Parts: sequence; C-alpha cells; structure tokens
Amino acid sequence: MNYIERIIEKVLQENPGEQEFHQAVIETLTPAKTFIESNKIYENLAILERLIEPDRQIKFRVVWSDNKGIIRTNRGWRIQFNNALGPYKGGLRFHPSVNTGVIKFLGFEQIFKNALTGLPIGGAKGGSDFDPKDKSDFEIMSFCQSFMTELSRHIGPETDVPAGDIGVGGREIGFLFGQYKRLKNVHEGVLTGKSVDFDGLPGRKEATGYGLVYFAEEMLAAIKNSFENKKVAISGAGNVAIYAAEKAVQYGAKVVTMSDSNGWIYDERGINIDFVKEIKELKRERIFEYINFEPNAKYFNSRFDWNIACDIALPCATQNEILVSDAKNLIKNGIIALAEGANMPTDFEAIKLIKENGIEFGPAKAANAGGVSSSALEMSQNSMKTCWSFDESNNRLHNIMKKIFNDISDTSLEFGEPKNYLLGANICAFKRVAKAMIAQGVY
Repeated sequence: MNYIERIIEKVLQENPGEQEFHQAVIETLTPAKTFIESNKIYENLAILERLIEPDRQIKFRVVWSDNKGIIRTNRGWRIQFNNALGPYKGGLRFHPSVNTGVIKFLGFEQIFKNALTGLPIGGAKGGSDFDPKDKSDFEIMSFCQSFMTELSRHIGPETDVPAGDIGVGGREIGFLFGQYKRLKNVHEGVLTGKSVDFDGLPGRKEATGYGLVYFAEEMLAAIKNSFENKKVAISGAGNVAIYAAEKAVQYGAKVVTMSDSNGWIYDERGINIDFVKEIKELKRERIFEYINFEPNAKYFNSRFDWNIACDIALPCATQNEILVSDAKNLIKNGIIALAEGANMPTDFEAIKLIKENGIEFGPAKAANAGGVSSSALEMSQNSMKTCWSFDESNNRLHNIMKKIFNDISDTSLEFGEPKNYLLGANICAFKRVAKAMIAQGVY
C-alpha cells in the first residue's frame, strides 16, 4: 500500500461516519498523488499524517432562549486545522446539517484554499447545528451571544479570526462581534465580514461571488472565450450566488436560475438581481417570492435540477449538489465551463466526467477563494487602523484571483497537464503548506 493509500485508509478508520471529511481528503490527495509520492521528504516527515489531524477540535454546548422564553440547546464547533501559514482563518456555518464531519471537511479544504491566496492565513472552520431560518432578530442575538461566550476563549486577531458562511451574514457577525467586545473589553479585528460601519471591508459581502466570476473569466479567456452573451445557471441565493450573478451580468451574461433549500427559479429572460436582493437580503424570505415580482418566471418546489440549457454552471449552494447524473445533463446541454462557488459542490465522479468531456473546471479551493482573500484584506485593514474604498478592495481582490489562476495554471503546465486546474490547485496549495511546516520543524 502506497503513502496516499495508507493515509486515506487511516482517515477512514479513525474518523468513522465523517463522509464529507473522507471525501475532502480523497479529493485533495488523489490528484496530487504522483507529486507527493515522488518527494519522499513528505513521507519521511509525516506531513500528511500531520495535515489530516487538526491542531485542536473544540466542541461546546450553546444554550439560548427563544421568543417564548423556552430554553434551547444546540452544539457548537471550532476546528483549528493548521496554522503553518498564519492565524487560523475560516467561516462559521449555522445550519441543521452541521456536524463534526462537515466542519472537518470545511476546515481541511480551508487550509489549501487559504494557501492559494498567497496571504498569511491558516485553515479553520466552525459553526453550529442551529437553524437561523425563520428565527427573530432577538432569537438570533440570543444564540449568537451564547455561541460567542464560549468561542471567545479560543480566538483572537493573531490566533484565529472567524468569518461568515451559510447562515452567518452581516446580522450574525454583528451580534457575535458585539458579544466579543463585551467579554474582552477590546475593539479588535477578531471577526471578518463586519459592517463597514465598524471596521468592515467595503466589498467583503460581494467578494466570494465576484471572485468566482473573476476566476471563471480567466479560465474562459484561456480558451479564448468569455461571459459575453453566455447563459449561466447558478444554484443558491446567498451572498455567493447573488454577487456571482451580479458580476456575471455585468460581464454580459444572462443568469437564468437561482435556488434555496425549498426550491428553485428559472427565468428565461434573465434573473433580476435587484428582486433577489430584496427577497433574500431585505425581507429574508424564500426564493419562491421571485414569481411575485416576475410572474413569467417558473418556480419548482424540488431539488435544483441541473438539466438546464446553459453555457456556464456556477454551483453556489452547498456540498455534493452536482452528482454524476447532473454532470451528464450539463454535458448533454452543451456546457463549456463549470466553476465551483460553494465548498465541494461537485461529486468526485462527476468531476472526472466533466473533465473527460473537455469542459473547463474551476475547483472550489481556487474559484471561491475570493471570500477568504477579502477577509484577509479586512484583517490587514483592521491591523493598520485604516479603511479602504470599495474600488481599492475590489481591485485587490481581482488581482488576487488572477494570481491564483495564473499560479495553478502554471503548476498544471509544469506537471504536464495544462488546464488541469484541479491538479494545479492541489499541488500548488500543498507545496506552500508543506514548505512552511518543514521550515517550522515538528510540532
């Protein structure tokens, strides 16, 4: 049994039931197998054994009160995976599907995504099985304050700087930050995704979605193509999906789909992003309400259906939303490119099918790195006690995404597989993390 196989076997045996974590490890290490095994220093220094085991796993109880005064209990997590490149960095996810395996998969992915940015940030992730959907502002505040009371013991601007993720937007970050200030009696950059009214970065909300499109545009340019006059299918209706749609439209595309956990919409004439923002950001309602704004649009109360005639697919909802059957439908309908806006949204077998059919594929650890890139910029802004303009932060983001694309493109070419961005991303990120771990000795 070779080195990679032994590591995968170890992960499966020592982390039973954590399917998402298993998948993340397999999908990261398998493409880089030849490179890792040809450099014996990684095995001799047990780099993979150290990478697959988090530095620490923190699990805690979160007790809060609902509108009726009933005491509720949820579970909270913060998994600090690796800080070889800098302070731990990664979002907080509030969703009923959250468990140890999900947080570990996200944290493991975060190590390599953060490495690709070239910025000094390590990898972590956290969250809770709390469901913010249909909760009042008071209930959200009650939960966030309780969650931060425990989390505050484990984070800090030079230790671990969380951000938002699914279920954690500006409202939640505000409540979390307010509680941290009360407990620590300091106003410091311990969270990113804050409002621009109190040290937030202009453009942070848009960053993951914009960054996704910036990356995809570079990928399309490499085959002498662009978003201009293309039909784009997008899943999700959170920040990533909304702002990916907005930027794609600015680049001349027509976005025809969006979704949430209840169902999805199809608008042949092109999704009106302003309507979606009003529904999701202002009213906090379900995507179904879109048909009240655009009666000619269609709503489907079902799982998002990727059997859509489109040129470009941008999955921005959640993990494993594109399976082999979905990939077959996208191929049948003439897709030319797929870039991942969510974390691990495409099943590994579906990825292989997409790549075998010559479709350009942008892996999540590269394509959706815009959010954490801007989070790192927010950390810098906070540290310097200054404030950048939207244009300045957006330009920095654009340049970072271009550099990520160029770095992984060059790496794929170096290893004899031009335009294999999955290979390029995994090797490029792994080399950066491993180099830092080796330089810092055994710890």
